[in-house]
Amino acid sequence: MQQDLFSPESLKPEASALPKTETWSDAPAPLWLQRVSLVILVVFCFYVGLLVFLLPWTRYWNENHYLLTFSPIGRLMSSGITRGVISGLGLLDVWIGISEIIHYYEHRA
Repeated sequence: MQQDLFSPESLKPEASALPKTETWSDAPAPLWLQRVSLVILVVFCFYVGLLVFLLPWTRYWNENHYLLTFSPIGRLMSSGITRGVISGLGLLDVWIGISEIIHYYEHRA
């Protein structure tokens, strides 16, 4: 009887035959990289959050050519509820940045 070379049993490697290799995920990132990534994330969250929080209340929002040409979307975007929801998303983004600062933990090797 001939053994099938392409059967699922013949394609499975032996667990003991596989060599133990170290991966990049075994060691944590260096401390300087953890701190730099935290600073970049917090600055990004604050910048985008403040922009999204303040933008609906500026003249750029009211005088937007693209919103004025399509009237149903223009009316929706100029309503106070929509502006409040978008400003709330901006505050949520700022809160994410603050939360990242509060819950920061350095993973040491």
